[in-house]
Amino acid sequence: MSRSHELYQQVILDHNKNPRNYRVIPDATYSCEGHNPLCGDHITLFLNVGADGIISDVSFQGNGCAISKASASMMTTFLKGKSSDEAKSLFKEFHDMVIGDLDPDVQETHLGKLTLFKGVREYSSRIKCASLAWHALMGALEKQVSATTEA
Repeated sequence: MSRSHELYQQVILDHNKNPRNYRVIPDATYSCEGHNPLCGDHITLFLNVGADGIISDVSFQGNGCAISKASASMMTTFLKGKSSDEAKSLFKEFHDMVIGDLDPDVQETHLGKLTLFKGVREYSSRIKCASLAWHALMGALEKQVSATTEA
């Protein structure tokens, strides 16, 4: 097993067992329920966005596999302090990476540690697991009450 694959597994397991930002934000500016009909994973994403467009707090709750929970945990940590526009750009980069249209080993990204999820592109059934929280994020920013990985 390669060193990067071991690191990927360790990070996924850690964020699954100890998810960061796993809570409800009372009176959140936006929230959106995300659903992956392929496997039944679902989360609700909560966002506090200031008048300046900066995400001051972000969290999630729900049920899902280790990949969807770890992705939500890492995403929520990464987005704090980013603008709504930055979050939308990060969604595109993340989505392009997991479907194989962006290779962080040879192309510049702004994803930081989130590039660990590049390996899911090798398992097409896991792409939607990794992107569930991101679809909920986009739904919340677009003021939708629900989002799906099928969109």
